[in-house]
Amino acid sequence: MKTKGIPAVVMLLAGFVTCIIGIVQHMETDVFIKTLLAVLIIFYLLGCIVKLVLDKNFKEMDEPEENQEESGEEQTQEQSDSDGEKNRKDEIKSIDSCGVVTHNK
Repeated sequence: MKTKGIPAVVMLLAGFVTCIIGIVQHMETDVFIKTLLAVLIIFYLLGCIVKLVLDKNFKEMDEPEENQEESGEEQTQEQSDSDGEKNRKDEIKSIDSCGVVTHNK
């Protein structure tokens, strides 16, 4: 799962809500800027924590799928190897007493 943008999105949403509240309450500029800065920093950190939790949980969920895919690839390789042996056996029709091999083609 792509979680790279989660901290930024959380921070920007919190900043947007803070801006709306500041406009509605007619906050003074210096108080508004200090409040906005504090909100952006706090919610960025919270977004980073959420990102870490999601990455950890999805990593654990993805590991069993990767193991299944790897064993599926191994089975496919084994099947193709055995198919190749069958094809080689089918190609060889007979070996003469002189060692000459005649093929089915």
